[in-house]
Amino acid sequence: MSNRSRKIIAFILIICAILLAAGIQFTIGWRPFIGPRARTLTSRRFETTAARTERGEYLVEKVMGCLFCHSERDWNAPGAPPIEGRKGAGAIFSGGPGKLFAPNITSDDDSGVGGWSDDALARAIREGVDNDGRTIFPIMPYQNYRHLSDEDLASVIVYLRSIPGVHNHVPRSEIRFPVNLLVNNIPQPITAPVLPPDTSDAAKRGAYLVQMASCTDCHTPYERGQPIEGLAFAGGFTFNEPSGETTSANITPDPSGISYYDENTFFDVMRNGKVGGRKLNPTMPFALYGRMTDDDLRAVLAFLRNLTPVKHRVDNTEPPTPCRLCKGRHGLGDKN
Repeated sequence: MSNRSRKIIAFILIICAILLAAGIQFTIGWRPFIGPRARTLTSRRFETTAARTERGEYLVEKVMGCLFCHSERDWNAPGAPPIEGRKGAGAIFSGGPGKLFAPNITSDDDSGVGGWSDDALARAIREGVDNDGRTIFPIMPYQNYRHLSDEDLASVIVYLRSIPGVHNHVPRSEIRFPVNLLVNNIPQPITAPVLPPDTSDAAKRGAYLVQMASCTDCHTPYERGQPIEGLAFAGGFTFNEPSGETTSANITPDPSGISYYDENTFFDVMRNGKVGGRKLNPTMPFALYGRMTDDDLRAVLAFLRNLTPVKHRVDNTEPPTPCRLCKGRHGLGDKN
């Protein structure tokens, strides 16, 4: 090969490299290849107090659902609660882009988070970066938890520290390409104080509770990993759990949703997992949310009543059919 040919080939390769770099820069960026945005961990520690332990227990056990995701559940018991003695010891998720595992979050030093600093836990919970600086797959709803106030965050961590350690090594999640790279774009560091939410009225307090409970994540349908515009809280997300396949309900104040719910009906749904004579699939964790206080449940209902009504029929008592709105298959899908 002549020197002229070598120079031409080298020039072409350089141009291709420049175009490739420009394409990456102006599309997905370099973050997928270099890892998530992650702030440097600090030495901050959260003082253990009775008030924080009590508040943390309420948030973890009755609102945020931490132990329902990070525990093996007894699917034969009413509401499929976490198995006693295995709370927080980790679990496997069905579905998803790969093998998804909820890690051990008990205080075990070897297999849990006992060796993590308080700030490492804080970063994982609100910012989606683990102790080793890796992105946590966003089935862990840190995009919701980033709005968890600083004091509530402290309470959650204080309570997690009190959970008895369970020695249980959980495999790391294995996310398929290219999702394993693209998720590195999601974490965002928190560098400013997160103030307590506005709770000046019931609906505003309910908004905070709904966000911490991640209601919209389950009650909104997705397409290619993104929520479908205009269908927030309108149901259509299908789960396949040991308790069977079920699709989340429309919980907007539309006639196809829960416009007919009064307070007693809502309490019966949340506390007993029943809509009239029909039992809910325990994929809807009423055994968790039903333990909220009456005032907090009223606040959640007040928030839901203020949502924009969305017409989307979902009925798990009917055979699944294709739905043009949510792109899934569920009862009454062909009626939308």
